[in-house]
Amino acid sequence: MDRATDEAAEARAAPDPPAHGATVAFIVERLREDILAASLAPGSRLVECELTARFSVSRGPVREALRRLAAEGLIEHWPHRGALVRRLSARTIRELFQIRVEMEQLAARLAAESEDEEARARFAEAIRPIFDDRERRAPDYLAENSAFHDAMMALAGNQQLRELATRLRLPLIMAQVGDILTAEVLEASVREHRAIAAAILRRDPPAAAAHMRAHLERAAALALAGRGEAWAGRNDGAEPRGEARQER
Repeated sequence: MDRATDEAAEARAAPDPPAHGATVAFIVERLREDILAASLAPGSRLVECELTARFSVSRGPVREALRRLAAEGLIEHWPHRGALVRRLSARTIRELFQIRVEMEQLAARLAAESEDEEARARFAEAIRPIFDDRERRAPDYLAENSAFHDAMMALAGNQQLRELATRLRLPLIMAQVGDILTAEVLEASVREHRAIAAAILRRDPPAAAAHMRAHLERAAALALAGRGEAWAGRNDGAEPRGEARQER
């Protein structure tokens, strides 16, 4: 289990901060949730004095929480500006999706191949929300989307693959493109999740991998369309205008 998973479990065990001040794990989990739910927009400043007041702690726990979030790639530190929620460039989004497509289609295939019946039962239980026909809002969908991909990774059973996927922070990408998550987009994504899940549950690795690739390539195209970029399923080495100056 990785550090982020450990911290999330610890924070969820105590839904309210202790009276004498929040723990570092609690602060990390709350800020992570705010970022991934887009409550903290890309580029938002994380001001230490405001966070110490919010969590009733000294600067020490806040600084450690910010250090951990920076290590996860969720925030970044800029001279004279402090800690900011990481803003992903179009180039970064494109490159992360190129990697994620290959990794997640492998995970989908491994999940469909799994012979672990207990793990398959846990997967089926974890993904039940995707079969609910309720109308979805973007924040709810983002949480459902993250849970679905996590459940598939768990069933795939490859710990190294799961840790690598976690570091790529697909939820961070989706949180930064909330403006494209229209009702029609959400409906299509839910249908795609169901197609992936059905292939996994019927033990059809090629179909699971193909559905996952199509799902993520469509997500990449939508994310980049909002930034005036075109999706290409391979890295052709071309440097989009302006991106070289944005990447550091």
